Amino acid sequence: MSYLLNGDRIIMGTDYYPEHWDSPLWEEDLDRMLDTGIEVVRVAEFAWSKFEPREGEYDFDFFDGFLALCERKGMRVIFCTPTATPPAWLTEQYPEVLNARMDGVLYRHGARRHYNYNSSVYQRFVSDIVTRLAEHYGPHPAVIGWQIDNEINCETNEFYSESDTAAFREFLKAKYGTVGELNRAWGTVFWNQTYTAWGEVHVPRTTLSGATNPHEVLDYKRFVSDSACRWAKLQSDILRRYIKPDDFITTNGIFGDLDNHRMAEESLDFMTYDSYPNMAYGLDPRFVGNRRLKDRQAGISLSEVRALQGRFGIMEQQSGANGWNTAMAAPTPRPGQITLWTMQSIAHGADYISYFRWRTATMGTEIYWHGILDYSGRDNRRLAEVRDIAGKLRAVSELAGSKYRAEVGILETYDNRWDAELDAWHRLVETTSREGIFSAAQYSHTPVDFVYLREGSTAKELAPYKLLFYPHAVIVNERHAALLRAYVEQGGTLVLGCRAGYKDETGQCVQTRLPGLLQELTGTDVTEYTLIAPEEGRIFADWGGTQIEAAVFTDELSPLGDARVLARYTNSYYRGVPALIEKRTGAGRTLYFGGAFTEETARVFLEKLGVFAPERETVELPECCELAVREKNGEKYYFLLNYSREEARCELKQELRNLYTGERLSGELVLPGYGTAVLKA
Repeated sequence: MSYLLNGDRIIMGTDYYPEHWDSPLWEEDLDRMLDTGIEVVRVAEFAWSKFEPREGEYDFDFFDGFLALCERKGMRVIFCTPTATPPAWLTEQYPEVLNARMDGVLYRHGARRHYNYNSSVYQRFVSDIVTRLAEHYGPHPAVIGWQIDNEINCETNEFYSESDTAAFREFLKAKYGTVGELNRAWGTVFWNQTYTAWGEVHVPRTTLSGATNPHEVLDYKRFVSDSACRWAKLQSDILRRYIKPDDFITTNGIFGDLDNHRMAEESLDFMTYDSYPNMAYGLDPRFVGNRRLKDRQAGISLSEVRALQGRFGIMEQQSGANGWNTAMAAPTPRPGQITLWTMQSIAHGADYISYFRWRTATMGTEIYWHGILDYSGRDNRRLAEVRDIAGKLRAVSELAGSKYRAEVGILETYDNRWDAELDAWHRLVETTSREGIFSAAQYSHTPVDFVYLREGSTAKELAPYKLLFYPHAVIVNERHAALLRAYVEQGGTLVLGCRAGYKDETGQCVQTRLPGLLQELTGTDVTEYTLIAPEEGRIFADWGGTQIEAAVFTDELSPLGDARVLARYTNSYYRGVPALIEKRTGAGRTLYFGGAFTEETARVFLEKLGVFAPERETVELPECCELAVREKNGEKYYFLLNYSREEARCELKQELRNLYTGERLSGELVLPGYGTAVLKA
């Protein structure tokens, strides 16, 4: 049985860099970690030169010494493959291993993740170093598992080297067979882009207008994902030959243009995630996100990683201020926020929490990315809070192995995620609805999952959800259309938003009436559609006396057969035109809505469709609190998380036990600012 995610208890760790510190500090650090409640360290993800200082010269003494100390102290170790940062001797002598910008300029040594997956030279060096590390450290008793690379597709998910072009051609040959079939799929007759030989096909390149062929780019994103998955499998296949039977393989995701489900299934025992909710309070607008959700927005990513396999681990949990010397400045967590964000991760399904990092770096790009300890290493408030968290985790350990409980899901496909990145219309509605539905669920205390439709998905997997939102099913294939129909027939409620069904799997627009393959299931004909012009203002529809906003885009609808109109637009030139149509199929129903979902609109759908606040008979909370429920053996565990700096008053409508203290509670429960509680009936 794996040391982590074993279903017995929640385990605490930290990320440690022995190569950053003089060796006399190691023993002191390990003793202090163990005293704090930390029992696992992750090491070596950027330490290639410690093992191979020059090509073909290997030295294991440094980490042999550190692991010997860990074994003596009883500290467990997650060992990493150091492939995210190739050494200078490698990139200098073999520049073909480097990634490149779209214009062909190589990314040079000096940062990280500057390699490309598809270089056969880099694959050879990686295979060698991973093999040697696995052979040497795989049997070590202190090592309990392995992390592949570090944050695959972070920094960039675009690869434009010559090796990538060569690999892209092979990917396309396998998919299409002939150049003629490629031309059909990519619509290359447009703007005279027709190819006559494979040698004319490249990864996307710099163009005069900046525009690219969208069908090419969609396939390119699929190719990047395929490359990343093969990259992970290259390493996991090597590790499996040498590691101990109970040792695990993981990596710390999740990032863009990557089918994380495939990677997890092919290469990992479980996924880990790096959670930094504090970025929401930073100065860099790229990372601020939703101003209303703030640190609660981390729940979107936690829900995404939970969608892979249910339970997961956190490889890097926020413990200090954010900041590189180039960007990403954010403040130190306030008292209680480390606990809050830890419990946020656990509430969403994490059974392992590793804090980034033990000591704050005193050199390099991340000198402002603080860990538990500051530069001096002195005891501080954050260390005391982590020690208190360790006590809380011991108190709630019985919930280890439980699963997040939700009756509402948000459907996704990787093709639609990627299409929304390159299609401006799709991106506008997708961004609005994704945050709108998630926010409505958060503030109404309606737990929600992300659910991915994949090649092997079944109606049985969808059946536990009373309601599934598929906000904008732009790319639809016959398999998924049949799966959605089966879900509805067995009693599910499916809600679709605007722009459904208008593209096929190549990204080309269909010539059938919209919503294409979903027309029969929805009982809807989309007669006209438009992006909402700024001078139109906000567009509303009346649903049985309740006003709902149709944001960003409006489909004008017409019912077919026995479908019925539930709402009509109340303004603009299409006033009175149907905006929401319901179609009964089997034991269930499908609702097609002509707009994107704001938070307020999504909340109305939750209320009217009977899934709003499912635990309201047990507990009521103010909006500033999140409610999450994990369940095991029929027993529920209620997480109450206060994201406000002010105290929050909650109402327990039945007697519950506070797992932190063991006391029985009912009636009013006051959570302090950033306070948390884990309760059980």
